[in-house]
Amino acid sequence: MSVPRVLRAVGRAPVARIGPGPASIPTHLRARPPSVLATARFHTLPAVRRQDNDSRANNAQTTIEPPPSEPVAGAGRAGTHVFPTLATFSLQGKVGVVTGGARGLGLVMGQGMVISGADLAIVDLNKEEAARQAQNIVDTYRRDHPDAKRLPKVTAHYADVSNPASVDACVAEIVAAHGKIDNLVTSAGFTENFEAVEYPVDRMRKLWAVNVDGTYLFATAVARHLMERNAKGSMVFIGSMSGTIVNVPQPQAPYNASKAAVRHLCASLSVEWANAGIRVNCISPGYMLTALTKKILDDKPDLKREWTSRIPQGRMGSPEDLMGPVTFLLSDASGYVTGADLRVDGGYTII
Repeated sequence: MSVPRVLRAVGRAPVARIGPGPASIPTHLRARPPSVLATARFHTLPAVRRQDNDSRANNAQTTIEPPPSEPVAGAGRAGTHVFPTLATFSLQGKVGVVTGGARGLGLVMGQGMVISGADLAIVDLNKEEAARQAQNIVDTYRRDHPDAKRLPKVTAHYADVSNPASVDACVAEIVAAHGKIDNLVTSAGFTENFEAVEYPVDRMRKLWAVNVDGTYLFATAVARHLMERNAKGSMVFIGSMSGTIVNVPQPQAPYNASKAAVRHLCASLSVEWANAGIRVNCISPGYMLTALTKKILDDKPDLKREWTSRIPQGRMGSPEDLMGPVTFLLSDASGYVTGADLRVDGGYTII
């Protein structure tokens, strides 16, 4: 979930938050202002707090550097139909954009778009990491398809998603590189665990600027491009189950509210842009077992058991579990689906 400063498309590399779990988590792990349950880049990541330079001296805490992300192995043969399926699931000929796409779930969702046939623009504040991952995705495709006549085009771009000028410049750069944009996935976001009465207002405003403003700014910039082309398009906003339920035991009211805002922004824009042929849907992930999450839970098996005890499927999600939902909502297979919130949480929000 969170970090005190912006991540990737808006800040530093993600860190983990020790996230939602039963109230029986030991007291010394529970959030205090500022929380030792800490912060993470992505709403579905459990995490341990990483301090910025200006706060480290006054509030030293244990830090965990996120492991480097790599393309998912064995996720499928990009751009080919190894198994029979509906042609409408293909993203062949489409250009997709994923914000916060240099690591974690954003990276995996972007890889899923390429596997499904799309060219891809990875947007992140860390452009160097985005460029490395763009090359990794192309190299993976080349290894899987040594006789391919065409390789996917995957590019890296800088943007601070909370800054309108930065967003507009990034969209213009992507259009110059690819010629167009058809699909958008807004994966940039973060969370923090603070009791509401102690939450520094500047941090709360930054959280909203990234999670809500960043989603709105990228969506409207891409929508203007599509409308200028008189072209259809599909967007997927990355919300969270936290936009529907209240996580316990950690306090994170502003984050929960921001993800509820993303969900309703999706619904509102889907209606406003329906006549323009632009579909807008939302995916709300639950707890996902990323490399970063695994790094923490390997040392805390009891905590993992506590978390999974609340999930009807009895397991945390894997990053690959988001590839199919993203591909479906971006593709023509979901042509009559707009304004939907697809919860990918193993049933957590049902009980």
